[in-house]
Amino acid sequence: MNTKHFFKIAAFVTVWFFMADYHVMAANPITNLLERIDKGASHKFKVELMKNDGKEFFELDQQGSKVVVRGHNWVDVAVGINWYLKYYAGIHLSWNQMKAKLPDVLPPVKQREKHETNLSLRYDFNYCTFSYSMAFWDWKRWEKEIDWMALHGVNMPLAIVGEECVWRNMLLKLGYSEEEIGRFIAGPAFLAWWEMNNLEGWGGPLPLSWYKRQENLQKLILKRMKEFGMQPVLPGYCGMMPHDAKEKLGLNVTDGGLWNGYQRPSNLLPTDPRFNEIATLYYNELTKLFGTSKYYSMDPFHESNDDNAIDYDAAGKAMMRAMKAVRGDAVWVIQGWTENPRPQMVDNMNPRDLLILDLFSECRPMWGISSIWKRAEGYKQHPWLFCMLQNFGANVGLHGRMDQLLDNFYQTKTNPLAKNIRGIGFTMEGSENNPVMFELMSELPWRSEKFGKEDWIRQYTRARYGFSDTAVDEAWSILIHSIYNCPAGNNQQGPHESIFCGRPTLNNFQASSWSKMKNYYDPEDTRKAALLMASVADKYRGNNNFEYDLVDICRQALADQARIQYQHAIADYKSFSRKAFAKSSKHFLDMLLLQDKLLGTRSEFRLGHWTEAARQCGTTEAESNQYEWNARVQITTWGNRNCADKGGLRDYAHKEWQGLLKDFYYVRWQKYFDALSQQMETQANPQPELLGTGVNSNKTADELFQMALPQEVKLDYYAIEEPWTLKRGGYSAKPEGAAVEVAKEVAAELKKCSLKQ
Repeated sequence: MNTKHFFKIAAFVTVWFFMADYHVMAANPITNLLERIDKGASHKFKVELMKNDGKEFFELDQQGSKVVVRGHNWVDVAVGINWYLKYYAGIHLSWNQMKAKLPDVLPPVKQREKHETNLSLRYDFNYCTFSYSMAFWDWKRWEKEIDWMALHGVNMPLAIVGEECVWRNMLLKLGYSEEEIGRFIAGPAFLAWWEMNNLEGWGGPLPLSWYKRQENLQKLILKRMKEFGMQPVLPGYCGMMPHDAKEKLGLNVTDGGLWNGYQRPSNLLPTDPRFNEIATLYYNELTKLFGTSKYYSMDPFHESNDDNAIDYDAAGKAMMRAMKAVRGDAVWVIQGWTENPRPQMVDNMNPRDLLILDLFSECRPMWGISSIWKRAEGYKQHPWLFCMLQNFGANVGLHGRMDQLLDNFYQTKTNPLAKNIRGIGFTMEGSENNPVMFELMSELPWRSEKFGKEDWIRQYTRARYGFSDTAVDEAWSILIHSIYNCPAGNNQQGPHESIFCGRPTLNNFQASSWSKMKNYYDPEDTRKAALLMASVADKYRGNNNFEYDLVDICRQALADQARIQYQHAIADYKSFSRKAFAKSSKHFLDMLLLQDKLLGTRSEFRLGHWTEAARQCGTTEAESNQYEWNARVQITTWGNRNCADKGGLRDYAHKEWQGLLKDFYYVRWQKYFDALSQQMETQANPQPELLGTGVNSNKTADELFQMALPQEVKLDYYAIEEPWTLKRGGYSAKPEGAAVEVAKEVAAELKKCSLKQ
């Protein structure tokens, strides 16, 4: 063989081996996942796929210097990786920390450890999550989220990014113009409620560049999900049409009416002769863009009253037929929420064709155990998932139902009504908060026996921080028995709402209209926990997870104490103690500004991380401005004046974020306190021209009595709020100040609060 031929063959062999090795790496998503966590981490593990008598499992083992992780599939292996990192290496990966520095030599697995589950379906997301948390995510952020999902066992995530692209293509084929489509499809921060058939057009029209962006993003998302072996849940079709479809297309549609002041889309009943035609067009466009799936999400007649004119049984069968025409083995995924799924719609369905999400299992389970939403027969023959909702509106706040979650979940092991449970689900309206509750939920399928929260929380904090500390243990022990233990019978929606975030009144309590907030823990508990965390903060500077929790716990404690300070201020007002009111109201405002300063030390709690992401979606200045307006409106007024003042949606998605506190909530409170001060000044020093004029001479005794009581001042809050929503820029995601130092400032304030009480 001559030298020339030798080098050609050698080059071919080298390329062949390189491509073979690349193929193995590409086919093994765990390798890439580990490299994203820490460069070189994949060389410290050995992963193996194995069957296990039909049950899903993961197993930890040791071979030489390498940790071995086996599993039934790639997601199970990822769960095993996460379990090892938490409980062997003291590394906790969550939204605030998806990268870590692994030890050069990993702690060995001294005894093989195996966990199994028959809960093979593990779902993720609520439609609302895609607007309240993900509205402006790019691929970089989505890549982290898919890693989080894999590490926490998710294998059937809702995947509705780009649904608006499908609808645009479909409506163009039906003869709608771009302008008409723009009036129908909502803006980026409000797409979820358009997708749920609640409203049309608000926040739009979407620029054409948005559709291209979302189409490309969804294709990347689906590709990565499928690499892990996840089965995405695509959006199905259940009859939504623009409200003018009767005039435009001659369709026999029902009027959607209004939702919190907004025009709802109309409904093409599935029993209509043209339903199959429209559904086929929708699914064709969906398949062209994003392929098919085993699972399709549909929630027909969402949050609407029963209509005797609708044949729900026939409607359900028509929707099922349209879905099955796309893929014969497809399964309809439907939310168990209020009236849905209506028994008359699903009772006659094949159980293999339907999967129900029991959306709020930790508080209002519908599957058969005690609850205000209990269904006596549960979901009958249909399979279902036990889901944790946890958060509404992506509000910031410590919150959880640890006892309820554990009690309700482990009842599924023995209750006959739970015989068709197939898995669990994360169904939060907002993400990136309370990592402790999501970690607990993610472990339930892999723990066959009920366990105590006390032992578990010690393991969790040791994993989350990488150390044990008696002060930290005491702080978390207080929290899990108070704010993280919302009791049965309390039906509030998500976190205890911050007094800072509500429109001011003489009787402020909840910030949003539908929170159902009810006191269930002593604010002294969060104060003590914050002081304990702050007392050891100097020792753990630079520990990312510790500093995140330090800020979050101090934030909660300060908000709770501010609620007490607010009561002092109102008491001073009602007592007509003008000097005391000036002092106590100023103290409240100072606490609000201190909260703003504290939250500014972490990017996760800065308004800029939300508004910057919104602006970066734009390809022009005009687009960036539109997206920022969407971002600002959603977290404040939510909508127009009618929606904000009468519809009840204002402050539903309120946030304790740096920047928003200082420039939005502070302004409302300052104007309110100024108005109360002015009122007291007027009462103490009435205008001379009104003295002795007899302006009240015709008042009744009852009217005069009411006039003598402290009077609520009436401010046009929307007029105060809207100008802020129209502003642009000014907020950065970059942290300012040292978390530990500012937390110590907060601790000093919390100590003063104790002396006052």
